[in-house]
Amino acid sequence: MTEDRAILRGLFDAAVEAANPVKAVVRNLPPSPKGRTVVIAVGKAAVPMARAVEDNWDGPLEGLVIAPHGYTHDLKRLRLVHASHPVPDKTSLAAAEQALALAATLGPDDLLIALVSGGASALMSKPVPGISIEEKFGLVKAVLTCGANIAELNCVRKQVSAVKGGRLARAAGPARIWTLALSDVPGDDPAIIGSGPTVPDPTRKKDALAILNRYGVPVPSAVMDWLEAPDEDRSILSAGIETRVIVSPHESFKAVRSKAEAQGLNVLYLGDRIEGEAREVAKVHAAIALEIADRNAPAKKPCLLLSGGETGVTVRGKGRGGRNVEFLLALAIALGGDTRMTALAADTDGIDGMEQVAGAVIDATSLGRARALGLDPMGFLESNDAHALFEALGDQVITGPTHTNVNDFRGILIR
Repeated sequence: MTEDRAILRGLFDAAVEAANPVKAVVRNLPPSPKGRTVVIAVGKAAVPMARAVEDNWDGPLEGLVIAPHGYTHDLKRLRLVHASHPVPDKTSLAAAEQALALAATLGPDDLLIALVSGGASALMSKPVPGISIEEKFGLVKAVLTCGANIAELNCVRKQVSAVKGGRLARAAGPARIWTLALSDVPGDDPAIIGSGPTVPDPTRKKDALAILNRYGVPVPSAVMDWLEAPDEDRSILSAGIETRVIVSPHESFKAVRSKAEAQGLNVLYLGDRIEGEAREVAKVHAAIALEIADRNAPAKKPCLLLSGGETGVTVRGKGRGGRNVEFLLALAIALGGDTRMTALAADTDGIDGMEQVAGAVIDATSLGRARALGLDPMGFLESNDAHALFEALGDQVITGPTHTNVNDFRGILIR
């Protein structure tokens, strides 16, 4: 079991390494402009992406880099500010205002290089006029905990934001805009990555209202007034916009599959678009894993059941949350201590939910060890407190900030 844990951790590390954005940024740099070159980098990969531009850009360079609190840097030409993630606060507001002010200084001969990665939505956050920051941040927090998927969350964010959904590009006026995005969303839609601050938004206010109604999210009156008003004019985005998704979950999982097969594992890859309630997704994964273990189908043992995507958690209890650990605890319960299974689930950014923990690992001993400590696994699941259980077991996966993010890694090793 110890060996299988090490194999899974090595595969997770391969997923993270394949998502390193530096080389991808260098391959996709734009031509130099006649005028100024300004960088606005925002997200969990903002620092390495910005450094890649610094190290490979000939000529003057200026700009702003927005990263989560605690992220260190060695930038020399670009200015770093820290903001809050996953729930925005006043530092996120300050970062958004600085980004908008910088974009507004650009002219028709200038170039804006936008570097966008997962986490950008929270790190750069400013409400539209008439909505207070408390109302906007409270709304986002409510949507985060109601079980909505990432596309639904970002739709709501964009419709009440002064910077998302192409509004940063609008602030840049006639400047040429070159966006390089690192995908952490199913389908790699650049309008969803970081809520698309420089990408035209296909969603409308009515879409956000439908999502809020679907999940029964309480809506402040100011927000409701805004969402019920007509949509704004969206025809003023610059025509000189180039958007490229330079790193995606697909490429990351391709590296994982290659490494697993080199270790003699048969890989059943379910794709990188898995969504849904974490504990329900776990039941489906458990059913497939047991079918493989019992019948050698739909894949033969030894097998790696692999998937990505981004599940959701409807918070019912007062625990510490985390979609990967919730998935893993529900998986352990569904497998019932099966001796043929070892599994790891973790977020490639190193942060699961609001915890500075990437995820966790389970094997056939996990439930028994928990009960020996007087811990009830089902009770921890019902209170959304899987982080506390895995902490007590010493089974957390802790990486620290990985400075990248291509969504979640879920691997089940079946012998």
